[in-house]
Order: sequence, then structure tokens, then C-alpha cells
Amino acid sequence: MLTKRIIPCLDIKNGRTVKGVNFVDLKDAGDPVELAKKYTETGADELVFLDISATEERRTTLVDLVRKIAGAINIPFTVGGGISSVEDVDILLKNGADKISINSSAVKNPNLINEIASKYGSQCVVVAIDAKQIENNWMVHLVGGKVATKLNLFDWAKEVEQRGAGEILFTSMNNDGTKNGFANQALAKLSETVNIPIIASGGAGSMQHFAATFIDGKADAALAASVFHFQEIEIPELKQFLRSKKIDVRI
Repeated sequence: MLTKRIIPCLDIKNGRTVKGVNFVDLKDAGDPVELAKKYTETGADELVFLDISATEERRTTLVDLVRKIAGAINIPFTVGGGISSVEDVDILLKNGADKISINSSAVKNPNLINEIASKYGSQCVVVAIDAKQIENNWMVHLVGGKVATKLNLFDWAKEVEQRGAGEILFTSMNNDGTKNGFANQALAKLSETVNIPIIASGGAGSMQHFAATFIDGKADAALAASVFHFQEIEIPELKQFLRSKKIDVRI
């Protein structure tokens, strides 16, 4: 059985780490380079960097900041935000990213998934999907959750897998920042729909929430932001807790 991964997420706006609730009301959460160093030292398995306003502001990712963070860590590093071409990917990989995350650009141009996967390998491609449960349907949203689409979460997940994505980062907009737990029913259905790893995002508030998303949600990794940034949960204690629940994590 593969080891379950714990992944802090740096949501970046104006060069600072921020965190909100349901994708709005953003608050400053600190210097991204310092946070990245801390997470590497305390046992994070990977790190995700999302330039959350790049798409909305129609610009590319903050390459200088990516380079600084990559130089401060020694764990796998995924970068997303504003990536819309193979050239963008090339620049980020040359500046220290190990994987790239695409979201809005993948929906607008699904062939981008195929292009990146064929040039760099599926292991490099993470497709981030922000979805909101509206009545009984999970619908995909773009541009940091601001633009609704008619795409169904599970149909889109299947398509991105077929196009060569190596992982899916699923964020429940309903759960994001609420600290009420992950969207485990949707996650479990996702794991039945696709055969690639799924990273759960949105809703972490307690150590039990992480255990539940691995057991009930069948997630392969769990991503969180504010509970780590504001020291509500420390990664070493979280991993010991998960071990006590017979969940295999790297200590």
C-alpha cells in the first residue's frame, strides 16, 4: 500500500501567503519562503504553491518566488496558477518546480494536458479541480472559484485521466476554509471513477479530519493550509496520530 502524503499549500497573492474561507475573505498567513522551509524541516511530504490571482490578473506565475522556494526545500514541489502553455511549464520546471498544476487553462484547452504529459510525463501533470456541490451535482468552477461551468466533477476527472494527468487535486469549494472536514463522499466516488492518485483539499480542521479523508474518502494525499500556517496542527504530531490509526505515513 502506498504511503499517504501530507501536503501544505501556499496560496500566494501579492507575494504573500494568504488563506480565506470558501475562496474569499483572504487573510495574510506569512512569508512563503519561511513557511516552505519550516514545512520541509517538520516532515511535509510535498509542497504545493498556488498563485491564486494569476489567472484572474491574466499573468504568468511568480517565477522569482518559485525559484526562491525551490532553493529552500528538498521535497517534491508542485506549482500552479496562470499556466496556459508548454512554455510556461518549461520555465517553471527550469526554476525548481517538480510538478505543475493546471486548472482553468485545462478546461479552456483540454489538449494542454496531453501536450504537457507527452513532453514531460504524466508524473509532472497535476490537474486541479475546484468544484461546488449545487443541489446533488458537483460542478467545476474556474478562475479561483469565481466562474461556474457546466462540467461535472466526475466526468471531467475521467477525461483528465484519459488525457494524461498523473494526479488530481480536488478542492471542495463548499468545504474550503470551513474546518468542518473534507468532502469525503465526493472523494470516495472520485477514487472509484479514476485510477490516478487524488489529493483531497478543502475543510481540514482537526487531525481526525485527515484520518477520515484517508479512510472514508480513500484519498491518497491530504492538502491543507490554514491549520498548518497558523500552527493549529503540527505535522509531526499529525503523522503520529495517523500512525496510531493504522494509516501508513512517512515519519
